[in-house]
Amino acid sequence: MIRESTIENVYLAKGYTDLRKSIDGLSVLVQESFHLDPFLPCLFVFCNRKRDKLKILH
Repeated sequence: MIRESTIENVYLAKGYTDLRKSIDGLSVLVQESFHLDPFLPCLFVFCNRKRDKLKILH
């Protein structure tokens, strides 16, 4: 369970992401695309090509 008080920001990835990526792959995307540390107390949200599924990295 994610507590709202621990989340500072929510970042939404522009476009679509290959959701077959693991946690490590999404962490690399956060570092390269957002230029942020994936260990920040934030949510990073990614969606698939059809935009009917989400994957959230916390």
